[in-house]
Parts: sequence; structure tokens; C-alpha cells
Amino acid sequence: MIIMNFSLLILSQPSDKATERIRVWRAIKALGAAALRDGAYLLPDRDDVRAALAAQAEAVRASGGTAWLLTVAEDEDAFHGLFDRAAEFAELAQEAEAARHEGLEADALLRRARQLRRRFEALAAIDYFPGDAQPAAGAAVEALMAEARRRKSPDEPGFVEASIPRLDPAAYQGRLWATRCGLWVDRLASAWLIRRHIDPAARFLWLAQPADCPADALGFDFDGAVFTHVGARVTFETLLAAFGLEPDPALMHLGRMVHTLDVGGGASPEAAGFSLLLRGLKARIDDDHTLLAEGGRLLDDLYIALQQGETA
Repeated sequence: MIIMNFSLLILSQPSDKATERIRVWRAIKALGAAALRDGAYLLPDRDDVRAALAAQAEAVRASGGTAWLLTVAEDEDAFHGLFDRAAEFAELAQEAEAARHEGLEADALLRRARQLRRRFEALAAIDYFPGDAQPAAGAAVEALMAEARRRKSPDEPGFVEASIPRLDPAAYQGRLWATRCGLWVDRLASAWLIRRHIDPAARFLWLAQPADCPADALGFDFDGAVFTHVGARVTFETLLAAFGLEPDPALMHLGRMVHTLDVGGGASPEAAGFSLLLRGLKARIDDDHTLLAEGGRLLDDLYIALQQGETA
């Protein structure tokens, strides 16, 4: 028998405060609390959970109600079933699998995948006793996301499982680098990284098809390229690892932004703004060399600002 602590919130709210009652109920429900009866809610006793319940207790008291936040020590198995999310995860997995066969257009399928991923993340955050259902649902959602990306961008590289060898930049100077034309976030940022931090004399070739890559060129950001998506890393992050650039906090920050915009996931405050600016550049510029020059200046400025932020 394993004894663990649970937080028990008992509250009573004035009957004439319907709006406040609903607000508190929604907040407690969002935490994944188990309702023992009307006005009695139970959660595992964690610092973040207890703080959230304490905030709701204070709100109830401020509205004229009463609230008690107690700690209950009990056998873990006694309340385990109250927090079982298996059915919810199974439903989510079924929705993800069904969406792959609905015949949705690429953009609609990507929106659906992102919606299901947000639901999965929210559900996982309140899965206090994870079982096999959570990873199974996560895999189904990620499979849907991969399918959506494949339909939207058939030439986008997939992720490969491989080690990333440490390379000497001195052996990669004055080289010809090649990637797919029509630069977007990962390809543009990777080309900027190559020229600014790896090979200042780099020459670039924009390919209509990955198969057009010359044998003497260093391909990047396409399947079969020398540098592409490895493990959970997008191409920009692979280059950071390969050339020993990960100790630079500003470059790592840019890597998180590129990752968020290229494959989703993670959090980057700069992502939305950079994406908007890049869309504006692409609407005005149809030459990839010019796009790299102007987009590179945006990345130069962002890199400098991030460096200053790290040292402020």
C-alpha cells in the first residue's frame, strides 16, 4: 500500500452568485479535479495544483462563500480510479485515426491535427496517473500530424533516427550548398546559419527537385540530404549540433523558433512575428537569393536582440 497526499477543496458559494459559481467550477474542472460530491473536489497534492486550488478558495471567500483546503493522506489506489483518463485518450486516438481517412484537404487536415494535439496536451497535463493510453493517443496524434504535413508539403523531409557526428567547420569552407527552392523557415534559417556561422564563403543552389542535387553539393533540408531532420531536430537544429554551435544561447533560441514554425510544438514568443514578416517578404520577392539576403537581415537583427537579452 502506497500512502500519498491529496488536496481536498470543500466550498460553499452564495446561491445568488451564479456567474462566480460557474467560473470557479470551470477552473476546477480544467485542473482535472475529481468531484466527490457537490462542492467537494479532490486532486493529487502537488505544489502547482495546491496553489491553483488555493486561488479558487480565495475567490470563493471574496465572493461571500466559504472554502476549506485540506490535505488528505490516503492509499493511492483508493482514489486512482477517479483520475482514470484512459477512455478520454482512447477517444482522442480514435478521432486522430478517423481524421486520416476523412479525405480532408491538406490545410483542413493540418488544422484538425493541431486541434487534436492541443487537446492531447491539455489532457496529458491533468493525467495524474499516466497509463498506456496516454502514449498510444500521443502516437496517433503525431501520426496524424505527420500525415497532414506530408500532404501539405510532399517534399518536406521526414525525421530520421541517427547520430549527429561532430564536424570541423574548417573542412566545410567555400562549399556549394543546395536545398529546395521556394525558401521557407527552416531552409532560409539554415542557409543564414551556414553563411553566418559555418561557411562565410558558402554558395547556394536552389533545387527544383531534391534529385537535382549535384554530387559535389552539400544538400540540406530534404530526404537524403547531408543535413536534414534528425531525431526531434529540424535541419537548423541538426546544423547547430553538427558544428558545435549549441553553446550559443541566442542560436539555440532561434532553433526553438525555427522548430516551432517548421514542425510545431514548443513555445517561441518570436515565432508568430517572424512568420508574418517572412510571409510579407515572400509576397514581395520571388528570387531565393534576394529572399535569403533580406530574410537574413531579419535573422541578423533577431540574433543580436537575443544576444543582448541573454546578457541583460
